[in-house]
Amino acid sequence: MSKVYFKRYEGHDNSVLSAIAKEMLEQLVEKDGHELMKNVPIKVHFGEKGNKTFVPAACYDGIIDYLEENQRETSFIETNVLYRGQRTTKENHINVAKDHGFTRVPIIIADGEMGEAVHEVEINKEYFDKVKIGAAFKDYEQIIVMSHFKGHGLAGFGGALKQLAMGFASRSGKMAQHSRMVPTVNSKKCISCGVCVNKCDVDAITIDEFAEISADKCIGCAGCIAVCPVGAIKNDWGASNFREKITEYAYGAQLNKKHLYITFMINITKDCDCVGEEMHPIAKNFGVLASVDPVALDTACINLLQEEEHVDLFNTGRESLVHAGHIHFGSDKYELIEL
Repeated sequence: MSKVYFKRYEGHDNSVLSAIAKEMLEQLVEKDGHELMKNVPIKVHFGEKGNKTFVPAACYDGIIDYLEENQRETSFIETNVLYRGQRTTKENHINVAKDHGFTRVPIIIADGEMGEAVHEVEINKEYFDKVKIGAAFKDYEQIIVMSHFKGHGLAGFGGALKQLAMGFASRSGKMAQHSRMVPTVNSKKCISCGVCVNKCDVDAITIDEFAEISADKCIGCAGCIAVCPVGAIKNDWGASNFREKITEYAYGAQLNKKHLYITFMINITKDCDCVGEEMHPIAKNFGVLASVDPVALDTACINLLQEEEHVDLFNTGRESLVHAGHIHFGSDKYELIEL
């Protein structure tokens, strides 16, 4: 049975949330005895441009304070998104992060300028033999994985598992989780400029009246999506076994690592922080939770939400937790310890 620590706080003061997050890290390291590596990046989500309910940068100050007090090096680490938006490329992504206040420590975009920097991890599970994560993650034995518990249209909810899965994956890894590897071209929008052809390293794109992508040659890197100047190329959001695939990617992202997990149950919205518009919370704030088991942590979060709010929100997300049991990843049995 895994331990999940919980500090209740229903307010909105970022300085209080920051202090609670620091207390959670102290609990895991000093009281439970989990080793803290010399260089420990903090995995965060910077929030899409226009989003107002992502976890504010100030909430991470306590974690940074603790690392600095203990002479640890740190940075924010994240990967580029799959869809076409303000966080599709490294430069724009960093600009959004800074606009949202993430300026205190350096920023690492783990999968490179456009998602091309990939590290493969062998897992040999039901849906994937290997998973593709951002190359920079391989340089670290430990990440402090900071998650925001909220809804997600396909995953059911976003928490520690989704932060590991989509959050650590390269663009091609994100695309693999969305079931179908080949992007589609809107022939009415395509201007036949050839930018995508020049970007493609495997000669999978040809142009006649409009760009066409060969399903036989395409490797699903999604670079063409990033460079298309008119947004004519889109990924397929097909979701066959999407929640199970998230679990397997999460498994690969933590394999042979010593990650520590802290989740903010605040600003709980129906959709995720990738939505570039203002949303309104659909539940109260709960506080902050922490564990070394991301499966137990996510289970505790959804149980708290459903039991205390008397709702069945985000139930489809439990499919990811069930699959975790099938692949012997973490535990949905936990001891909730309120601090």
